[in-house]
Parts: sequence; C-alpha cells; structure tokens
Amino acid sequence: MVLKKKKEIQVDAFFLDHHQLEKLQKFSKAEEQNLASLLLHCAQLRNGIQQIQCIKQIMPLVKKMDQTSACDPMVKTCLDILGETYFSLSMKNPLKKVLASSLNGLPEELMMLGVQSFVCCLRAELKTTDVYLYRKVLDNLASCMEDFSLGRASIKNLFEEVLQFLQKSLLDIQEENRKNLGNCIVQTQLMHDLLIAIKVSMMLIQKLQENIQGNLWKHNESFVWQSMCSLLKSSTNFLMDATLLQTVQTTSGLAVILFTRAMYEPVEELPSLVSDLLLGTVKHTGVPAWFVSNCGALCTAELPDSVLLFLCHGALAMLDWKNGSMGENGEKLLLDIASVLLSLSSELKESSVATCLSRVLAIWTNSALAALASGSPNLKIKLNGNSDIIGKVLEYIYTHWDHPLDAIRHQTKLIFKNLLQIHQGTITGSNEESDPFLSRLIKHLLSLDWHVKGKYSSLGCLVECVGTENILQLDRTIPVQILDVMNDQSLAPYASDLLETMFTNHKAHFTSSFRESTWIDQWHNIWVSPLLVILCEGNHDQTTYIIDYYLPKLLKCNPDSLSYMIRILQASADANLGSCSTRGALGALMACLRTARAHGHLELSNIVSNGLVSTECIKQGLVHQHSQVCIDALGLLCETHRTTETVSTEEMQLIHFFMMYNLNSQSPSVRQQIVSILRKLFCRIQESSQVLYKLEQNKTKQELLENSTTMHPLGILQQYKDFMSSVCDRLFEVLFPGSSHPTRFSALSILESIAEVFSVPKGQAQVFQLDQVIDSTRVHTLIQCFASTFEEVKVLAFGLLMKLRDVAFNFQDSGNIDLLFQAAMDLSTSTKPYDCVTASYLLNLLVHHEGLQHICLGKWVEHNAQVDENTLVSTVEKNTLAVIKLLLMNVEEEIFQAKKSLLRAAASFPMYGRVHCITGALQQLSFNNLTLVSEWKEMVTRLILMSYKLSAVVSPVVQSSSPEGLIPMDTDPESAGRLQMILNEIQPQDTNDYFMQAKILKEHCKEESEKLADQRPMKNTCTEMRGKERQMCDVTAQMVLVCCWRSMKEVSLLLGTLCKLLPSQTTSEPSNGLITIEQVKNIGDYFKHHLLQSRHRGAFELAYAGFVQLMEMLSRCNSESLHKMPEQWLSCVLEEIKSCDPSSTLCATRRSAGIPFYIQALLASEPKKSRTDLLKMTMAELISLATPSNESLSVIPQVHALNILRALYRDTRLGENIMPYVADGIKASILGFMSPVWAVRNSSTLLFSALITRIFGVKREKDENSKKNRMTGGEFFSRFPSLYPFLLKQLEFVTNTLNSEVEELKVHPSLFLLLLILGRLYPSPMDGTHSALSMAPFVPFIIRCGHSPVYRCREMSGQALVPFVMVNEVPHTVLSLLEGLPNSTSHCIRQNSIHGTLLQVFHLLQSYLESKQFVSLDFQQDLTDIITCLGTKLWLAKRLNPCLVTRAAYLDVLVMLSTHLGKCKKQGMQFHEFWKEMNSVISNSELVSGIPYSSVVPGLIQYLQSITKLIISVLPVTADPDIQGSGSAAAKKMSKPSLSITHLLHCDFHEVRLLVLEAILLWLKQKNSKQIAEGREGVLCLLIDLEDTLLTMALKETNHQCFCTVLEILYNMDLRNVLPKTECSIKMNPNELLTWSLNLVDISNSTEGQIIALKFASKLIIHLLQNHHQISEQVLKKWVQQILYFCGDEQETEMLLAAAEVLKSITSFLLISEKLILGLSDTLALWKCVVLLLQNEDLVVRDAAAEVIQVAQSEKKNNEETEFALRIVNAPMALDLAFGILCELLQRWGEIPAGVLILLEWLLGDSDLKRDSETSALEEDDYLFDKGEVNFWAEKLTHVRQLSKHLLQLISMTHLTLPHHGELKRLSITALDQAQLVEHHLQALPPAPEFSKTAEFTRLAIQNERTLLCLKILNLLKSDDTCKNENLEKYVTKSSSSGNMDTLSQGD
Repeated sequence: MVLKKKKEIQVDAFFLDHHQLEKLQKFSKAEEQNLASLLLHCAQLRNGIQQIQCIKQIMPLVKKMDQTSACDPMVKTCLDILGETYFSLSMKNPLKKVLASSLNGLPEELMMLGVQSFVCCLRAELKTTDVYLYRKVLDNLASCMEDFSLGRASIKNLFEEVLQFLQKSLLDIQEENRKNLGNCIVQTQLMHDLLIAIKVSMMLIQKLQENIQGNLWKHNESFVWQSMCSLLKSSTNFLMDATLLQTVQTTSGLAVILFTRAMYEPVEELPSLVSDLLLGTVKHTGVPAWFVSNCGALCTAELPDSVLLFLCHGALAMLDWKNGSMGENGEKLLLDIASVLLSLSSELKESSVATCLSRVLAIWTNSALAALASGSPNLKIKLNGNSDIIGKVLEYIYTHWDHPLDAIRHQTKLIFKNLLQIHQGTITGSNEESDPFLSRLIKHLLSLDWHVKGKYSSLGCLVECVGTENILQLDRTIPVQILDVMNDQSLAPYASDLLETMFTNHKAHFTSSFRESTWIDQWHNIWVSPLLVILCEGNHDQTTYIIDYYLPKLLKCNPDSLSYMIRILQASADANLGSCSTRGALGALMACLRTARAHGHLELSNIVSNGLVSTECIKQGLVHQHSQVCIDALGLLCETHRTTETVSTEEMQLIHFFMMYNLNSQSPSVRQQIVSILRKLFCRIQESSQVLYKLEQNKTKQELLENSTTMHPLGILQQYKDFMSSVCDRLFEVLFPGSSHPTRFSALSILESIAEVFSVPKGQAQVFQLDQVIDSTRVHTLIQCFASTFEEVKVLAFGLLMKLRDVAFNFQDSGNIDLLFQAAMDLSTSTKPYDCVTASYLLNLLVHHEGLQHICLGKWVEHNAQVDENTLVSTVEKNTLAVIKLLLMNVEEEIFQAKKSLLRAAASFPMYGRVHCITGALQQLSFNNLTLVSEWKEMVTRLILMSYKLSAVVSPVVQSSSPEGLIPMDTDPESAGRLQMILNEIQPQDTNDYFMQAKILKEHCKEESEKLADQRPMKNTCTEMRGKERQMCDVTAQMVLVCCWRSMKEVSLLLGTLCKLLPSQTTSEPSNGLITIEQVKNIGDYFKHHLLQSRHRGAFELAYAGFVQLMEMLSRCNSESLHKMPEQWLSCVLEEIKSCDPSSTLCATRRSAGIPFYIQALLASEPKKSRTDLLKMTMAELISLATPSNESLSVIPQVHALNILRALYRDTRLGENIMPYVADGIKASILGFMSPVWAVRNSSTLLFSALITRIFGVKREKDENSKKNRMTGGEFFSRFPSLYPFLLKQLEFVTNTLNSEVEELKVHPSLFLLLLILGRLYPSPMDGTHSALSMAPFVPFIIRCGHSPVYRCREMSGQALVPFVMVNEVPHTVLSLLEGLPNSTSHCIRQNSIHGTLLQVFHLLQSYLESKQFVSLDFQQDLTDIITCLGTKLWLAKRLNPCLVTRAAYLDVLVMLSTHLGKCKKQGMQFHEFWKEMNSVISNSELVSGIPYSSVVPGLIQYLQSITKLIISVLPVTADPDIQGSGSAAAKKMSKPSLSITHLLHCDFHEVRLLVLEAILLWLKQKNSKQIAEGREGVLCLLIDLEDTLLTMALKETNHQCFCTVLEILYNMDLRNVLPKTECSIKMNPNELLTWSLNLVDISNSTEGQIIALKFASKLIIHLLQNHHQISEQVLKKWVQQILYFCGDEQETEMLLAAAEVLKSITSFLLISEKLILGLSDTLALWKCVVLLLQNEDLVVRDAAAEVIQVAQSEKKNNEETEFALRIVNAPMALDLAFGILCELLQRWGEIPAGVLILLEWLLGDSDLKRDSETSALEEDDYLFDKGEVNFWAEKLTHVRQLSKHLLQLISMTHLTLPHHGELKRLSITALDQAQLVEHHLQALPPAPEFSKTAEFTRLAIQNERTLLCLKILNLLKSDDTCKNENLEKYVTKSSSSGNMDTLSQGD
C-alpha cells in the first residue's frame, strides 16, 4: 500500500501583441467561426490547458475550408501569426508541441503558404546578434527538426543561412566564454548554450542529409563546404579544450566523427583513419589536406586520455556497425577501440571520466554484438570468451563491479551481460551448458565470498544464460547461502534480485519440463522451506530484510505458495510463539499474511473467517515481545492493496488494543513504523469515507432497504467518527505528567498524521477533524510538551499547535497568554541550556496571536503607531519584529553588563538564550513578502552589530590556549603561574578584577544580580526562582565556558541565518534586500577570524555551521565580487599556512582547530557539477606541503596540511571527487609516520586512519579480519595504481634491514602501516593473468616482515600474509615455511624469526581449515604432509627449545590441528602418530615435572596457557570409551596423557586453572543441552567425579575469576550429585552451604561474584524446599532482601538480569503456587521485584522479567485448557497481566484484605515530598547537564493506573469492605496527609511552573494522582456508609477548586 501524490501539469499561456490582435479582429466574424475568430478566442484565454484544447480545433476547421482558401489573405495572416507564436514559445512549453503536431496536418494546398510564413519568421530569428539570446534561436532550430514538417522545410529553404548562424554562434559563444573567465555562473550558462549549438549542428547534418549529399558541395569554394570545415574545426577545438564542461567535450567527440564521416572520401577508408587517430599513427601524406588543416590537433602521436575516450565514444556512436558495412577495417577499428579503452581504464580515475569510460565500454559491447552478427570468422575468434580482449574486459568487470559509484556498477553489469551474449554469438551451434568458458566462469563466481556485490548481478546474468537448474547441480545449498547473507542491508537488495532471477527461471524450467504440477513440491522445498525456517528462527535484521525484499517477489512469482506457507506455519504457531529475539512460527505467519494482504493476495475477512488465523492470535501478535512481530500484526490490520477498503469493527477494536501497550517503544525505527502504518490506516478511513459519502448520495432509499444485509454507509461513517475520537482520546491521555519521551513522540507523531490526513479542502464532506476533539485542557497539554528536554517532542508539539492555532488561541485567555509570554522571557535568560530552546518555541507560537502586542508587548516595547495603522502588515510580521526588538534590547543591556563582569553574566544572565530566540523567530518568518522593509533593514543592522559586540565579550575565553579550564577550582600554587598566563590572554575585555583575582563569587553576587535585575527593562524571575535558602552563587569553570561557547554558537547561527534567509542587495539598484554586500563581506571576515582563532571545539564547529550557510548563499548569488570571495579566502589561508610566519595566530595544536573546518566549508560550496578547480588547486597545494621535503625547515605547515587533508578525506560532501587524491594521501601519511617530530607522526596516523575508512568503508564488523571492509588486491591496485610500486618499494626497503646477520634492533615505523593496508586486501579467484598488478611480488617481503624484532609487527605479518596466498597454495607455502625452521642442532637460532614464521603458519592454517568445508582427497593428503613436517620440528615445543614464547607459538599450531582432528573422529583416528607425539609433548612439559621458573620469566604464562589448551584438546579424544575399549594397537599409542583434569585444577598458576575450569563449564553446558558433538563423547568421561575437587576449590580458591567459574560449574551441575558430597569434602550440611552462599552475596566485592552466588543460593533453596528440607525463616528473608537489593534501579544490568533469571526459576514453585510457601509479605515483595524489573529502562531487563509472566500464563493455559492466554508479551502488557495475576492469586490464597492493603501502599508510593523537593532544587541549580539517575522509559502513572484498575475490579468482584481501624486507618491518614502536602506544594509553585520548575511540577502532579486514586479506593473499602465519601469528597472538591493543575482522567 503506497501513498502517491498526484502531479499537476503546468502550461504557460501565450499572448499576442496589439498589432497581431488588430489583424485578427479585422478578419474575424461574429456570426460564424472562422480561423481568425478561433485564433482570437484562443489568444484571449489565460489558461494554457484551455489554449491547447483550442489549438486542436484549428486543423478540423482548416480542412473544412474550400480549395480557394490558399488565396485568402485571412489564411496568410493567420499562418503568419501561428509562425510568430510558434517561435515565441519556449521549448519546454507543451503548447509548442501541440502547435507543431496540429500544423503537421496542414492540407497540401496550404503547405506552400505555411512554409513561406515560417521561413519569414525563421529568417528574422537567424538575424539575432546577442550571444545571450542565441539559446532561444538554437532551441527553435532544434524544435523545427523534431518531427515537424513545416519547420524542416523552412530550414531546408534556409540551409545556408542556418549553417552560417551555427558557425557564427559557436565562435561567438566561445569568445564570450573566454571574456567571462572566472565568472562561474555566466560561464556555466554559456557552456550549456555551446552544448546545444553543437547538438543542433549535428542534428542539421543527420536530419537534412539530402542537402549535403552528392559531390556538388565538395569543392573548396562551395559555401557549404567551407561552413562544414568551420564546424569541424570548432568541434575539434572544443574536443581538445580541457577547460570546457565534460559534456561539451563528449558531444564534440561525436560531432568530429559525424562531420568527418559526412565529408570524407572514400568512406571505406574512414575506419582506418579513426584507428590511426586513436593509436597515434597518422601519416600526414595519406590524409586529405582539409582534414589536417581543420583537425591537425588530433593527428599527434600523444593525445590526452580524455580526448581518446571521447573519440572512441564518437566512433562507436556515429559509425554504422551493423551488416558489416565497414568490412575488415571496421573490425580492426572495433578491436583497437577495445584495447584503447582498456588501457585508459587504468589511467582515468576521476569519477566523472571513470563513469564515462564505463558507459563507453558498455556501448562497445553493444557495437561488438551488432558487428558479430555479420562479422568474419576471424572476428568470432577474437571475441570468443577465451580470447585476450574478452579476458581483459572481464578483468575490468572484476575490478569495477564493487565500485563505490552506482553508475559504474550498473554499467559493469550491462557489460557482463553483453559479454555473455558476445561469447554465445561466437559459439553458435555448440552446447552452451557444457561450454568450458561458461563452466569455468560459474565455478569461479561460486567460489567467491558472498559479500562481493558484483557476484550477485553476474550470477543473475549467468542464470539467464544457462538456467538455474545447471547452477543448482553444482551446489544445492545456494538458496540457503544467499538467504543467510540477507542479514546485511547493503547486500539484501542484490541477494533478493538474484534469488528472484533464480526462482523465476527455475519455475519456467519446471513448467516447460513437466506437464503436471508435480514439480511444485520440489520448487517449494528449494525456495520456500528455507525461507520459513529463517523467518521462524532467524535474527531480527535477517528476517526484516527477507520480508521486505524477498517475500513480496516470491509471492508475486507464485501466489499459490501462500497456502503452503500458511499450512506449514499454522501447524506450529501455537507451540512456537517466538521470543524477544526470534519471531517464531506466529511471527512468521503474521509477516506472511501482512505481505500477502498488502500485495492483494488475501483479504482480512477471508483470513479470519477461513480460520487462517484467529483474533486471539492477532492479539498475541499485537503485544508480542519481538517488536517486529507487533509491527507485522499492526501492518496486517492496516495495510491493504486497495486504499478504499472499509475498516471493519474488529480491526478498530484490535488497533485500540495495540495502542494501549505499544506507544512507549524505545526503538526509533519501531516508532516510525507504527506512525507510518497508522497513517496508512487513517488514509484508508479518509478515502473509504469519501466512497461511502458518494454511495450515500447516489443510493435511493429503496436500494438501501434491498441491501440491508450490509451495514448502512452512515452507520459505518459514525463508527469511523467514534473510532477516530477514541484514538485521539487515547493519544491525549498518554501525554500525562511524567510520560516518557517515546510515548510522547509516538502520540504527537500520530496526532500530527491525523491532522494532516483529515485536513481536506472546505466544501468536501469530512468524516473527522482533529479540532473537533480539542478543548482547553488538551491545548494546555500540548503547550506543556514544550517543557520536554527532547527537542523532537517540542518540534512535534509546535507543528501540531500551528495546525490547530485558530482553535488553540480561542481557548487561551489574555491572562494565559501573558503568563506564557512572561515564562518565555524568563526561560530565554536561564542558565540551563535547554530552557532557551523552550523559550524559542513558546515565542514562535505566541507571535501568531493577534492580540500579543496589546496583551504583552505593550508593557516592554514602545508602540510604533505607523506599524499599528498599516493594515497590510501580517500579524506574524508585526509580532516577530516587536519580539525581536524586545529580545535585542535585553541582550544589548546584558552585553553591556557582561563587559563589566563575565563571571556575573555566566551565573545570572548568560546571553545565548536571547540570541537563540532571535534566530528562531527569524527562521520561521517568510522574507519574500515583507511589508515593513525599512524597519527590518534597521533591525538587521542592529542584529549584526549586537553579534559582533557579544562575540567580542566572549571570544577571549574560547580563543585562549586553555578554554576548558579558566577559573581555578582549587588554590594549587603550582598551577598559579599557568593560570596567570591564561588570565592575561583574556584580560582586555574585563574592566574589573574578577579574572585577575580569580575568586568565586559569594553572597554579594546574589545581591548585585538582584540590583542588576531591577535596572533591566524587564524583571527577571530566574533570580527569584533560586529560592531563599541558597544564599550563594558559585560560578564554576563549566558555567563560564558554556556561557561563552554557546554565545559564540548562537552568534554564528544568527549570522548564518541572516545570510541564508535574506535576499542579498545588489549594488546597481536599491532593492528590497535587507542586507548589503558590505555586510556580507564583514560577516565573512568575522567567520574567517573565529574559525582560524578559536581553540574550543564547540565554538569553531558551530562557527562552521554558520559559515556553511554563508557559503551556500555566496555560491547562489549573482554578484561577481561576492562570488569570487571563497577563492580569495582560500588562497589567503593557504598562503598563511605555507609561510609559517612566527607572528601567525593559526593554532597548530588541537588538530589545527578550526582551520580544516574553514577549508572544508570553502571547498564544499563549489557546485557539484562544476570542474572543482578549487578542490584541485587546494589538494595539489596540501599534498605538496604534506609530503616532506628536505628543504622545509618548519614542520608546522606539514602538520596543518596533514590535519586539513584528514578533514577533507572524511567529508562525505566531496564524495567521489576526492578519490583521485587518495593514493597521494596514503603516501603522505606513510612517509609522515617516519618523521622524527611527534606532531607530524600524530597527524599522519590520524590521516592514515581517515584514509583507511575512505577506501575500505566504515567498519561494519567487530572482527578485524572480516571481509566486509576489505578489497581484492586486483580491485585495490586498479583503483590506486600508483600505490603498487610505492608500497612494494617501501616494503622492500623495510625488509632489507630485517634479514641482515647483525642482530641490531632496527625498527621501521612505516612497517606497521604497510602491514595494516596489506592486511585489508585478499586474493580473488577472478584475479586473472591479464592484469600487470600481480600480488605475488609482495609475498616474499611479507614473509620477511615476520623476522621483525617488534612483536606486534610479527603478529601483523602473519595476518597480512593470509590474503596474499590463494587457498590452494596454502599447503605448499606452509610446508616451505616449516622447512625453513632450524633444527635443534643448527648453529644460529634466531628466536624472532622462528616466532614470526610460526605465527604465519598459524594464520595460514587457520584460514585453510576454516575455508575447507568439504574434505577432499587433496585436503587429506595436504594435512598428512603438514603433520609429518611438523613432527620433524617438534623439538621447538619441548625443553630443547629454551624460548618459552616460540614454544607457545608452536603449541598453538598443534592445538589448532588437534582441535580440528578431534572434531572429525574418522579423520582423526588415522593420525595415531600425531596423538602419540602430542602425548610425548605433554609428558615432556613442565606441568608434569614441576615448573622451575617464576612468573616473571618472559612467555611463561603464554606457554602454560598453550600447553593447557593442548591437554584440553587431547583429553576428550584419548578419553573416548570407544577408543579405550577397542584394545587395538592404535588405542595403545593413543593412551591417556599423564595429566588428569584434577591434577591441572591443583596447578599453582591460576591461568592454568581458569582455562581448565572454562573447559569443564563448556562441556557441562553441552552435556546439559545434549549438544555434545560427534567424536567428543570422551567429554562425558572427563566430567565424572569432579564434585569433591570443585567443592574444595570453592572454599579455598583465591583467584576471583577461578572462584566465580567454580561456582558457575556447581550451579550448572545436578545438585543431587553435589549435595551428598558436601559433608565429606567440605564438612558442611546443605543448610550451611546455603548460608555460606548467601553470605558470599554480601561479602563479594564484584558484581560477577554476587550474581553467581545468588543464582547458586536460589537454585539451592528451590531444591531444598522441593525436597521438604527445613530452611529457617531468617535465611529465607535474607534471600528475599538480596533479590530486592539486586532489583534496585541503580544496579548494573547484569545484576538485574540475574534477578530476573532467579525470579523466573522460582515462578512456578513460589510466586504462583496453589498455597503460600514464603508468606504473603515476602511473596508480594518478590512480585514487587517483578513489577520493578518490568519498568526498568533497559529493554533486555524488561524482556527477561516478562518471562516470569510467560511462565505464569503458560501454567494458567495448561491448567485451564480452553482459554487462550497471552504468553510472549512486551513489558507494558506484562505489567498489566502481572497486576491481574496478583489479584487472582490473592483470591486463590484467600489473602484479599491483607493483600489489598499492601497493594494500596504500592499505589500510594513511598515518596517523601519534602526531601524530594529539596534534592530537586539542589540538582536543578548545581548540575548544568548531569541529570542523575533518570529512567527515561518507566511511567509512574501508567503502572499506577493499571494497578488501580485491577484493584477496583477486585473490590467490585469480591464486594470487599474493611473495618476502619488498624492498617486501614493508618493508610487513610497517610494518604490524606500526603494529599494536603501535595496541595500545599502545588500552591507554593511560581506561575507557569511546568516551565520554570518542570521536574518538581511533574513529581507533584504524579503524586497528586496517586493520592487521589488511593483515597478513592480507601473510600470504597470503608464499611461505614456514612463516612464513606465525606472526607474524600471534601478533599476532591477542595483540590479541584484550587486549580493548580488539571487532574488527569484515569486511563484504562
């Protein structure tokens, strides 16, 4: 269901001058319609579309006229006027085409007259001499030649004049372009005119060939010949002129070939000439003189690359390749063009030229296909798939199919598709399926990784060529592999397109092969079954992309598959409901049904009535834990194929249900989807209501009676109205005090879409309008949303109020408006940064109120009588001007005071708020139609001056060398000197000694600020708001800094806004522009100064934002002096950087501060389609500065250059234009990394990092070695060819020193960077023999890098080697590396080299074992050879080798092999010798004989970990009962190692113990989940009899990690095996063990220890209680307290999750048991934990807590089999269910009275209002940004309302009353006290507290509702009827009359 906007066609009407009208009036007749009167009528119409209708009537009228009409002067006059009209219309006007097509039907006898009229008009046109009017003439010429017989005949008659005009126009435009050099706007216009002129010249030659046919004109004196020569010469000049636009050059290339073809004799020789031109082999003797004189520039040996490209394009497009008309020469030219293009592909890297090249290559493949049809056998051989040329084209495809530019990727696909057709054309007759070229291609493509985007489109082309079945025969798992890829959004569209191609082709294959439909099951198994598995169990992203991209295509191909899907999913929907991470069958079913309904395959009524899915099922979907299932269920209800389908009652009820529990979603994408889907529903209601209104109007009453079975249209419309009203009620209801940001965002967004959808033009019947449900409370609610700290909520509320402003202001009296205005002015000077944003929105709303001047502004601003009298002035303009004037007055006064003391300003009146409000007011005003122009001009001038003054006050702080630390927070004498220096820097602006003495303002600050407040024109209530109890005003460094940088930010944005919004005044005439060129230049200088001087990042980043706005304005304006400013500024700053003048104030630290931003803004302002000359000039300068040269003395220019380059490479706006400079950037960063100066190395590293991201993309995987951010070597070096020799040379230089025999430590810094780049490349099977850039030369150098003395470099060389060795080459490389290792008897043993080699072997083997999913014979043999070779160097793993690091590295290789062999039992059994050798290594190790070293020996820990891993990998294999029981010789060789698990657990080194414990834990979890892999059955034997050892360890273990792991193992063990052994092993009975574990929770100093101790204790408690063990009440209470402690709001997520897990495990036995086991208060305390966790801010915690409800609901469903129960639910639903379950349990346990009182205490809350208000006041004043512990998700009132709802239901069901004494009385007194206190606090709040004291107001509003609800329920519970309502009513009346807040209605 897509919502489309209707497009309206605009047609401009034509007008006739009075002479033409007079002529027509002379001939027109009133009594009958003739041609003149029709034309006259047409000219008088003012609507273009009506004129079109009128013109269409001309020809029928002309045809009715008699034969003599040719002599009629009226006809001649009319044709003249039609001709003049035709030439006056613009080319794009539809009237021109209509007129031409009408005149094409002119009768034969009038044709001559028509041509005369048109020739006359055209001749007048051709006399145009103004260059800037040529374009109109050219457009007219082009129109005349486009299917217009009269036009073409006219041009034929004036052929020579037209030629002369074109010749002149080309020369004139070229000359004019030369004169306007540097004026971009004029030049761009001239370029486009030139382009049209060339195109028209070509059209003339192509369309009017008969005029230049025959040889009459082919002599030198002929005028036509000379004109043609001139055109040819001009075209050649344009082709060679690199300063012209690329499109002009390309078209000139076409023109040169076209004109030459028209002039050349004999034509058969032309291909040879073009070949010679391209190859640079033209001999002047064999070429006509006219060609040499006109195209001499092309006859040179070395043509520029771009010219060659454009000539190739011309030859391919302009020569005829069909029918073999050019013979052998043509075939040679075709092959020459291919070789030229392919050689150019490695040279041309600029994005526009590279795109052009790919397009030309695609045209070449089309031409080759055409030539092949009639080509010679020789051509077929040359274009066969195995030929050299096709090989090179394939190489081009492989290196460009993943190119970052879409256009190049698209062309590459076309080239590949055509290539396959070319190959098929060369092998006609032979069997395509068995063709070796195609087979090889398929095999290569399938061997590529699936992350290569080019693989998909290429496979798609091959599928069309050879069929899906042939590809599936090679690998049946391909569909599953492609579906697995679809969890990556960047690949999903490619994958789904390939799948579509495959399954569509497969279906076609099946339908043509099998007549019956027996094939459908097979098709389903291949294409549908894997999809269903993934939909049920796949991860979130994967299922989402499959549903979005794949499912609709599958259903479109075969709609019948839907019933198959539904059948499969229905069967398991009830059992597999999904979870928070998987959709389950239910979620999959919802997704399939939603897609099917949205694409018109199903109706909802059919879905429900046919039992495909029940309403309960949809309900479960709507509140599912997995957010996407909720969205799909909602989509199923709302999205339909027909937008006018009626919405049923059932759908409305379900949508209501959805909105109760889903508005509070934390995920922005989920919120957006909800809003978007509901918008579709509202559109359906709107559109179907229009249909119903029409039905109602059209039907008679009789028809209505006959169709009484269906509902009456009016009935449905009433339902719609009620539904929309109730939706709005719900949405306004959730905007209560304390509602979360997600809820507010969702509600306001939905309300906004309701306002938009139901705002239909007046006069149209409307089913619903939002303003019908608006009242004063709701308006107030929307205004309160401005107080939200989230700006998007403010934006939405403001947008909604703007749509409803007429209604909204009706509900606001003048007192309210005054209060709001006062609040806005107060907030605009608040020290809280977000308050000024609120102020801005309030003021922007209030300026729309007509009475604002009268109500508020009159008090502050003097009235301007002229403005008031001027009725033309809009309210908004008048009010905005007054508001800005008021704000400006205030800020000017404040700046004056700030000059005296910046500290006082920061503490009392930071000025940025006022400026922010001014900017906000300006931004919403339309400056195109202002009335008070002079006032605004004055205002703008004042604003600019104010900006400069404010900036002067605050800039010294942000420009000081230490802007972050201005005021000392302590009196440390050491920092005094530094401080003094900083204070001196900022001294000039201060006129008193605040800074010099650097003291903290105490009490007098308060007094002075109050005095100041009296002097100011308006009273500042902010100082009053601080409260009387705080008698001091501390100014922190943070406050001063925030005041200063935010002021700078606001000034920058204000100046940027002034530049952007206001039309610039040109110098020639005083226009309505409000800003002068001089002012713009000054603003530019201001930005320049601050960007180049500021040191505070916030300040210069935001100055940059304003500067960008200025640059946008400059790039658009037509003043040449302004237009050239960016270029001048750029030159100046580059000069300053280069000069490195000592007096320069440029900041060389802080990554050059604002300088990169300044240059970025200047470059980004260049038009995207220009030639980017500024970028080219800047990059050339910067790269020369960044590449170190010996002469340069200062390194500062180099540092600046490196920093600026980094910023430019990171700037996405420069896009592909920056790519040609990437290679130079890499060189600069690598060379800079070798500098002796730290600053250069630092900047080089940052630049290198930016470049790696620019080349390989933003990192998308945590895995460093993932292929997602990598590139094949071929692709990398084809894109950056200059890096190939550079990297090779650098690598060679670095490695030459590593192999020297002298063991000196030479470290080359650049080695690290080289290996980083090389490690990002990988080999591709597609890297063919045709590329000169082979990867092989790098391999020996990388191997040598393994000998580096730096450990990290050796490690990286191991990783970098992997990509350079093809998989099939790995065994050979590994063997040669192993053979290079020394023997134990060798003389010179260098451990660094051994270590590097072993790391390389390790990484190569790792990649090899991972890549070989299939075990072939080769693989088996390779493995045997490697293991044999490893055996010969086994001494390196034993004591013979003294170096522990290399021993560890060798052991790591053995561990990898033994792990691999252990997994494959059959394979592993063949290597008996290997296992025997492993045992010998273990026996030889120090773990057996004792460790003679201390832990400080280098590599000891590494060695111990490696040997332990080896033992762990060997033990499961040797312990396997099958082997040990066989008694074979092999089994004897594979005897158990001499070490047992117990022995290892007693090792002194905790690293060894930890590894063993982790292995035991893993084995135990595998055993518990029954996932022991095949061949690992020995694990079970190893787990026997470990309990004793582990229990002892638990008491004695000193290492924390080991201790936690021991406890976790015990937790995962069966307690029936553990408890019997506690007595003998640790002398504890079960109760003592429980006490011990509970004490651990208290004493453990780590979260991890506490968590596992609590989990173990909880498991123990349940086990003991189930087995009827006695546990003391004290112990149980302690356990409950610990769970409560774990559920505290401030706890870490891990602790909360542990608590949820414990609660889930005890649910069945303790929380919902038939009888109370723990006692009521403890059980309810545990339930309170569940309620707390369900309101946690962290979604993971809420989901875990919701599983408690899942257990409870599942048990409920099992016990009451019939009823449907919601089980897998989201947190809001779970909370509601939890309260419901609790109330049921109280009934079941018979504990209603006591239980209700406890729940009432929950309802009332434990808030201490006095304490809360004090802490909130402190927080509000002390912390500028820190919001403390805040839960942004939980909504107190939601849970209060849900609890009260269930309590009221319980009380009404059970008719519960309680005696008024004891607990009830205490609770009543508390509630009444609370109510009075709340009332008192509310009355004490200042006016408009929702803005000035937002937090306190919200807290009181919530507490107010809690107490009222509690009192209401208490009143119901009182047994004495007389006093039942008295107190409450008295209180409620009192409360409502005080009017401090709107009591909110209780939500259901």
